[in-house]
Amino acid sequence: MSEKRVFLALGSNLGNREQNLENAISALEREHVRVVKRSSVYETEPQDVADQPWFLNMVAECETRCFPLQLLAVLLRIERDLGRIRSNAKRRGPRVIDLDIVLYGNVVMDTPQLTVPHPRLTERRFVLEPLLEIEPDLKHPETKEPLSRFLRAVSSQKIRKR
Repeated sequence: MSEKRVFLALGSNLGNREQNLENAISALEREHVRVVKRSSVYETEPQDVADQPWFLNMVAECETRCFPLQLLAVLLRIERDLGRIRSNAKRRGPRVIDLDIVLYGNVVMDTPQLTVPHPRLTERRFVLEPLLEIEPDLKHPETKEPLSRFLRAVSSQKIRKR
């Protein structure tokens, strides 16, 4: 299989947030997920569960030979290794690290384990802004619309570049 271009969203709001992002980037490299570009780091207000610390978020453009579900397994293992504890009671709550597949080439898939493109991609300024920082002309694989169009719709969400 040839290498696929993927975009990953990284976030952290517990502990040393910047170090958590760096540790995740290093772990990706060890797992043969080559980081090609990195966005700036953004500090963002929590979206779904307001009573928690603000997040640091970024997006990484990567190349990998992993298939989508293999890549998901790698990301979940990295999260676990970096101290993330997944619990249904705290869905979308505070976390040491969060790694999401935002785009996987032009793949469109929806399985019980994984939906690509990420189902909330167009609703999240903390993903769209860093994504468009590193690749301004990206289009949504399903709708073929420029992702910049969606960024305007979420401009009220609080975010600041660090």
